[in-house]
Amino acid sequence: MAKEYPEVNLMQETQQTVFSKLRQQAGLTIRELESSLGYAPRTLQRYETGETIPRLPVLEKLQQIAHSRARATVPQGFRFIDLFAGIGGLRRGFETAGGRCVFTSEWNKYALETYCANFPSVTHEVVGDITKIEPEEIPEHDVLLAGFPCQPFSIAGVSKKNSLNRPHGFRCEAQGTLFFDVARIIEYHQPKVFLLENVKNLFNHNQGHTFQVIHRTLTEELGYQVHWKIIDARVFVPQHRERIFIVGFREKNKFTLDNLKLPPLALAPRLSSILHPQDGSEPADERYTTGSKGKVLDKYTLTDHLWKYLQDYARKHQQKGNGFGFGLCTPDDVARTLSARYYKDGSEILIKQLRRNPRRLTPRECARLMGFEKPGEALFKIPVSDTQAYKQFGNSVVVPVVEAVAGHMQPWIEDCLTDAETEIRATSTNG
Repeated sequence: MAKEYPEVNLMQETQQTVFSKLRQQAGLTIRELESSLGYAPRTLQRYETGETIPRLPVLEKLQQIAHSRARATVPQGFRFIDLFAGIGGLRRGFETAGGRCVFTSEWNKYALETYCANFPSVTHEVVGDITKIEPEEIPEHDVLLAGFPCQPFSIAGVSKKNSLNRPHGFRCEAQGTLFFDVARIIEYHQPKVFLLENVKNLFNHNQGHTFQVIHRTLTEELGYQVHWKIIDARVFVPQHRERIFIVGFREKNKFTLDNLKLPPLALAPRLSSILHPQDGSEPADERYTTGSKGKVLDKYTLTDHLWKYLQDYARKHQQKGNGFGFGLCTPDDVARTLSARYYKDGSEILIKQLRRNPRRLTPRECARLMGFEKPGEALFKIPVSDTQAYKQFGNSVVVPVVEAVAGHMQPWIEDCLTDAETEIRATSTNG
């Protein structure tokens, strides 16, 4: 059933307030309104902020657009935005849980190429650098997703800021970090739920101060109930990959990550589950395999020079008592963490070969290692070079982990939506 919005009285409310409300009800950004209303974005931005009061005909036209879109659009599950989207790992997990993406931001052009290739039916705006996007340009959403990069936080004492009569809190402590941009969007839109993802070391970064700033910002300043959990993807894929997932709810509830159900470690897969079988049982993949048996192309086998360098490098560090070296694996093993630097020499995950130097994983195997596909399933599209593909998979999330977290959150998200719809109907009736 199409979502009904409470009627907006154009004469009773201040016109600058009405413009922003109607734009959000219409689900349009300032840029998208340009073609609908025939006004320049700069003028529309003035209407949005109240710098200029729009004329009544403008508001009436915008109200017609909002009503028309409300009647024509049948929402499919909860709405989410995908920030620092990469190649869409978070999106895939939350679409599986019934969500629909209404906004995407990713600055890397190669990652966007892969993203758009795998989500060809994207109908919403896809933007680049989120630091250059104003929060009001982002449509309304129920859930915010962000796998934001961890940058160093410069933490200054609040007392010193007070003595200098300067602002403190996240606007000061997180300024210059990408978490700041997540926080300002949360502050403006107040989504019902958010999920943030980052490397495990975020928790201990800068002796724990970084996480303290993040936690204090989300709870004390933005008012969310926050939960976090470090999850090793090892139970889903043959790779040790620990990541922290931070979940926030605007309203208090009994949600917890402590009872998140994960597969038993005893049933965890081995590398054989993601490697090219090379026995003819897998369809040809001309970019990565060749011949009737689908042998991995020779270019993925290390040269004598590179293999000698890696062995010498490992030997040197072993003599010094360091743990640096390469990770040599068989099909029965579990890999180290795939990193964005894998394109350089593949040293963290090398596959043993009979009477040959070891080889790198192919990008297709990396896609499987990150849970974007399984052998025999529809292939994940990889339109970019091997170098870019390695970087993208090394920076991504493990999809089955996100699916598990999203599935765990889904009933609670639906409860939030039910509560919101009840409030809207009550407001509409009382008005």
